[in-house]
Amino acid sequence: MPRVADHDARHGQITDAVQRLIVRDGLSAVTVARTAAEAGMSVGLVQHYFTAKDEMLLATFTRVNARFTARVEALVNRGEAEGRTIAAMLRQALAELVPLDDARRAEFLVRLAFADRAAHHARLAAVQRETLAGIRARVARAIENGTACGEVAREVDATGQALRIVACAEGLALHTHIDPDGTPEPAVLAALDDRIDRVFTGTCRRARRRAGD
Repeated sequence: MPRVADHDARHGQITDAVQRLIVRDGLSAVTVARTAAEAGMSVGLVQHYFTAKDEMLLATFTRVNARFTARVEALVNRGEAEGRTIAAMLRQALAELVPLDDARRAEFLVRLAFADRAAHHARLAAVQRETLAGIRARVARAIENGTACGEVAREVDATGQALRIVACAEGLALHTHIDPDGTPEPAVLAALDDRIDRVFTGTCRRARRRAGD
């Protein structure tokens, strides 16, 4: 057990160092040697876990996605306990993709660096496609759940609308990164609400029952 814990800790130490380098100096700053210095360990130890830049970047991208997923799951669990609508929980979840604070800004820079690298590396591109497809699938499931509870009309195409909603969130993330002064948080969230509200036009039957109790 201690060996597993040590492995996970070292792995996290290295990927956190990669993220700091990307945020501070850009993707070009990420090398095995500079990552080792940033992580406070030897080059040999870094190479024990990762032998190339692409491996470190992939692991860092995976770690960022895991953090995003964990936050979303926590938001959903809390939202369900509080009786929130699916639309409200979806809005909270997608806002986690937008760089509205330092933590999300750092994660966005990792995703941006990964996208740049993936443009010329088939393996990384495949991971990027799978990640985006997974996000769209989760949003489609939320729309389907909304249909079941009355928040979404039955004729709505869940897959097609999920694409539009995720594209909106990704676009807002890019605009917020490029022009933070021109994209204040209230305006960004209002734009996200507008896109979601075009799909979630009904009222949750569970919410109606609670209101009637």
